[in-house]
Amino acid sequence: MSDDKRIVVQRQIDEPAQVIFEVLTDPHRHKELDGSGFVRGVDNPQRITKVGDVFTVDMEGDHMGGEYQTDNHVTGYVPDKLIAWKTAPAGTEPPGWEWMYELEPQGPDSTNVTLTYDWSKVTDKDLLSKITFPLVPEKDLEASLGNLASAVSDAKHV
Repeated sequence: MSDDKRIVVQRQIDEPAQVIFEVLTDPHRHKELDGSGFVRGVDNPQRITKVGDVFTVDMEGDHMGGEYQTDNHVTGYVPDKLIAWKTAPAGTEPPGWEWMYELEPQGPDSTNVTLTYDWSKVTDKDLLSKITFPLVPEKDLEASLGNLASAVSDAKHV
């Protein structure tokens, strides 16, 4: 499901919400979750614990001329239910796009995961002239949920 300012994808993952949340709040795991191929690594891999945390990610993409870093400002944090962040070029304030994972238990060992990529608050005309949204297409978001399903399954068997 999408509209002209956001994309929303869902997937049922056969793991408890707590296990999924543990993976999502570990920035070190984000490279393996990323379906877009932009994430290269993490600069400060400390676990996300609250709204206001900031984690820096090493990225690469033609849209930014190659390698770059982003600061990800945590905007939503509800244990085992929600994690969200707004992304900005390192050292700057977020210009308005946000990533949000919502976890909805479907019993003790199954969780509906909703991933939302929302750029509705991007208003900077200069930025909008440089970057065409959505920068990450729906198929890449679906791949991210597939990667998350694999990551939590693998974590259980380690």
